[in-house]
Amino acid sequence: MGEAISDRQVVAVLRPVVRASGPVLHALRTPGRLEGLASIRLPGSAAWEATDRAGHVDWWVNRLGRLTSLVTAIPGLGGALADRLPVQDALGTAAQALLLTAIAEEYGVRDTGDKVRLVAWVLFGRDIDAALAAGKHDEYDPAEEDAETAKLAGEFSQMEHRPRRISLKSAGKTLWRMGRALMAITGELEKRPHGRFYHRAVGMLPVVGVVGDYLGERSGLKRVRRRADDWFARAA
Repeated sequence: MGEAISDRQVVAVLRPVVRASGPVLHALRTPGRLEGLASIRLPGSAAWEATDRAGHVDWWVNRLGRLTSLVTAIPGLGGALADRLPVQDALGTAAQALLLTAIAEEYGVRDTGDKVRLVAWVLFGRDIDAALAAGKHDEYDPAEEDAETAKLAGEFSQMEHRPRRISLKSAGKTLWRMGRALMAITGELEKRPHGRFYHRAVGMLPVVGVVGDYLGERSGLKRVRRRADDWFARAA
């Protein structure tokens, strides 16, 4: 049995993932930026401004959820064999962290440390110390974290400097990079909110397992949203 994963290890992995989520969400908020993900209530539109925070969070759960759940469910094509690998939990955790970052910003949370604490609590049940989540410890290397963040964000990190349309494929690749980074704390990933037992049962089947996994990931995102509501209610 391996050594227990420390809060410091969790923070070291989550901070670049949370920071890399920022440019991705910026692209999703920009009208016409992301091909294949349009909505009458797209962030920045008049309809969006007329919608309350709960409606904004619903948009992220449904629209972002369709993209991330599809990418996350792809390993389900392999059925039970794929389910024994950490790939799906890594991708699912990345998708859920991305959603939580979006929800945090809808609540006006901008600080990376606060977002890390939210993600760690909702997904792993960890109550991370605020100073640790902010990177205030001797082993913290800002330059190393900046480099990892840029690597994870990929082309999304250049969106403000080189505005252009991007594809769902690009978003999927970014999610895969985040998932690989999260494999550094594989022992924590299975703690994240999952779908119902019947979703996982279907997910064990070859080929059609992708359907069960997709529905399971969508269900998991809804559970993430409810736990996030609990977090903010507790903070209030």
